[in-house]
Amino acid sequence: MSVDSARETLYHRGEADMVATIQNTDVKQEDAHGAVVVAVTSRALFGGDDDDDVSGVGVAFPLLQALQRVNQRLLEKDPAESLLFDVVLITTDSQQQQQSSRIVSSTRHHGLEVSRFCFSSQEDFIESLLTNNVQLFLSTDRNEALQASQQGVLSALLDRQGAPSEQLRVMLCGDAVVRPDAGPAPVSRPAAESFSSRLGEMRRRFGALDSPLSIVLVTSSGDRESCGVALRTLRSRGLGVDEAYCLAGAPRSPILSLLRPHFLLGDGVIGLED
Repeated sequence: MSVDSARETLYHRGEADMVATIQNTDVKQEDAHGAVVVAVTSRALFGGDDDDDVSGVGVAFPLLQALQRVNQRLLEKDPAESLLFDVVLITTDSQQQQQSSRIVSSTRHHGLEVSRFCFSSQEDFIESLLTNNVQLFLSTDRNEALQASQQGVLSALLDRQGAPSEQLRVMLCGDAVVRPDAGPAPVSRPAAESFSSRLGEMRRRFGALDSPLSIVLVTSSGDRESCGVALRTLRSRGLGVDEAYCLAGAPRSPILSLLRPHFLLGDGVIGLED
């Protein structure tokens, strides 16, 4: 895909629609029925120092590398595999939208496999998520994540401290699993259960050792039985975990600093720094 053609597509569609989506013809498009669609904001992906033509990378860069690593390993096992991560880049920042060609060039320069670029106003980015059947939305902006969650899209905040790129590390909040009826059910709960099932199916493609995907359960309150309930509930949804921790009221920060997950999933939007 040429940068010039990408720019033409953006402005042509932008005049008629509030949302413009550009397909990246440099990247093989994943099977729409099998793919796990993950959307990341360009503000989270590009935030470092810039040169004339390329944007520096931000906190989401290791995440995208980890997602690609999972895909690579899955395809090594089965070249016909369809259960793969499909990455969509969401841009709502008006300044970045004016530099759309740089965004496209920067993903290519950094070797990132982004299948689609979505440009929208801050008010209409939810449409981009729904139109692209996004199953997980990741941002560094809590308000954006909350907006998406309230519209039924599973959302999480990225770790601003950064996480390793060699392995995708997902942490699950066991408290929401143990006490699902403690409060009003978030509209994103069905999406969370569906994503957990797909994630579990993906994890089962690998053995116990040397997996590019690691899933950790953390129960902040309650005793070991609460953690056991959470484990059994997740297994009933088809999701096994690599490690489980029952903190029994102890702070989460020591475990987080040791495990360094990319994000934490639970009811609503939970930050790793909360």
